[in-house]
Amino acid sequence: MDLLHIVILAGTGIAAGAIASVVGGAAVVVFPALIATGLSPQTAAICNITALAPATMLAALSDRTQLPPFSRDFMRLIAVSVAGCGLGAALLLLTPERMFSGIVPLLLAFATVLFAYADRINAYLHKRAAARGRTIGLKLSSLQMLLPVSFYGGYFGAGLGIMLLGVFSLATGGDYRSANVTKNFVSSINGTVAAAIFISQGAVVWPQTLALMAGMLGGGFIGAHIARVIPRRFVRVLVVLVGAGLTVAFARRYWF
Repeated sequence: MDLLHIVILAGTGIAAGAIASVVGGAAVVVFPALIATGLSPQTAAICNITALAPATMLAALSDRTQLPPFSRDFMRLIAVSVAGCGLGAALLLLTPERMFSGIVPLLLAFATVLFAYADRINAYLHKRAAARGRTIGLKLSSLQMLLPVSFYGGYFGAGLGIMLLGVFSLATGGDYRSANVTKNFVSSINGTVAAAIFISQGAVVWPQTLALMAGMLGGGFIGAHIARVIPRRFVRVLVVLVGAGLTVAFARRYWF
């Protein structure tokens, strides 16, 4: 990897770290940048997940007063989320490279649609919970949503922040700031576990990962502060446009 690639990845990391800490969707930006340095799609996914964990933890700790109490139920949720993420990471390592390349456009399309309709999905879940006369809190009733979300996060990661934000938005009664910090905290723990699995198998390409990680740390710190003031709709529209373009580009590359 040459100096130009280092600069590109560090710059991409700053933007991605900020996006991840504000609304999620950093992988949509990072994924093509990693592939541009010569990595395969599977290795790019591994490096992205590994590089993002420290940035999201920094974003969570910088606004830690908004974290929920570390009750028994919350700790159980974290444990289940970590287990799901670990299983997803293990499956990623077992997936043949050619097969993973073929499903990348589908994964990107899924993440992009998720970004586009995140608010509507969140509103629907709130309405459904209210119709049943209950709310979804930080307790075991949230596991049916959190487990598959965490599994997906360990396998690919693009859109994980959006999905976790939806889960924790319900759990915190619609308090965006608290839900966002909780999302950052849980996703960083999940990413650390997935990274440990990848590292133990020698799957991480360190030059690209470290360059990206350095940028993401700065971006995560910046994003934690701008999350309090920046319109989320603006960020989401930008990510959706990028994601749609990349979905088309990767479909042409791997399917035709």
